[in-house]
Amino acid sequence: MKTASIIKSSFILAMTLGMIVSTSFAQTQELSEKSTDKATLLKMRIQQAGNNQNELQKAIKTVPPEHRQALEFLLLNMPEYDLKNLSAEFLLNNIRLAYQAREAAPWDISDQLFLNNVLPYANIDEPRDPWRADFFKLCQPIVANCKTPGEAAQKINATLFGQLSVKYSTARKRANQSPKESIEQGLASCTGLSILLADACRSVGVPARLAGIPSWKNKKGNHTWVEVWDDGWQFTGAAEPNPQGLNRTWFQGDAALADPDSKLHSIYAASFQKTDTAFPMVWSPEKRVFAENVTRRYIPKTTSATSSAVNVMVRVWNRDKSKREIANVEVLNLNSIAVLESGTTKAGTADMNDMLSFRLAPGKTYRLRISQAETTLTYELKTNQNGNQLVELKMPSPDDSSGKLSPSKN
Repeated sequence: MKTASIIKSSFILAMTLGMIVSTSFAQTQELSEKSTDKATLLKMRIQQAGNNQNELQKAIKTVPPEHRQALEFLLLNMPEYDLKNLSAEFLLNNIRLAYQAREAAPWDISDQLFLNNVLPYANIDEPRDPWRADFFKLCQPIVANCKTPGEAAQKINATLFGQLSVKYSTARKRANQSPKESIEQGLASCTGLSILLADACRSVGVPARLAGIPSWKNKKGNHTWVEVWDDGWQFTGAAEPNPQGLNRTWFQGDAALADPDSKLHSIYAASFQKTDTAFPMVWSPEKRVFAENVTRRYIPKTTSATSSAVNVMVRVWNRDKSKREIANVEVLNLNSIAVLESGTTKAGTADMNDMLSFRLAPGKTYRLRISQAETTLTYELKTNQNGNQLVELKMPSPDDSSGKLSPSKN
């Protein structure tokens, strides 16, 4: 546990320093760019392309007049590594297909929404795939009868991942996978799933962007999800559609605890257009991707008295802790048969932080009754005095006849 704590502290420190350094650099660069006219700035950006200057010049010379605004937007805002690597063909095809999607969609969006949230070929620092044509072909039939971008995003989210056979897994190769990488593996992190959903939405003209928090305030880890525009920004979990609509997710209670004054506990929405803020890429804290701090949209506008209840989160593992288990959990008073609360633990493709939770009295002893098939086990739980409490339980070995569960050791 001590080693894990040191690693986590070092990780958070590295991420924080990366965000500070990248923000400082970007602010200095922005001050220089604000005092420069567009024509001069475009020349400067092309010079930054090094050996790829000819490709960018080719794009400028051959872009249709009606697409020039889009090309200039990309050139002025794209990261330097894209300036040095993207071909004219890649850029012009991306622009053409983005306009095709906009024209095919039955909803109207502003030029700004189109440029920053439909046109971009990438969300953060993922590898650059030419995904638009394939996604348009796949997603256009899905959204054919949709009248709003929110409805389209919901249908894509409910359909796409099953068609592509991509699911959440910590066994994915890396967090920031491109759509192609996630489809080839059939596995993705919450970030990889969000990239896939955002690109699929953009392919049919739905403004979409990644949102995320570098560290939950009430539990371990970070998370990434998707925001889509439908008369305002709405949010959804990638591969986690809620039939009741947008803005209904397992993490909204966690997001409501975010702190707009803390870099670690703020919520950010990625932006292709340059801003003063960095998107928190915990896998690459040294890289710079622009963002907006959108924390206040997730915090309830009205506040109620703080409850003294403890938020108890339960995870059940198999006996060697190689995978999570689905089990029914009932909460009882220590010497009673009356069930106070009950629920089912998450496993499989559910996010690691999507956990069964109970609000229980502080400093009290309860009995948890865990049922799986014909097996019923118990666990005695003493709640903390306040805050959050994670209970990780491990299923017993076949020769254990005690009928009790043991806590899982990290």
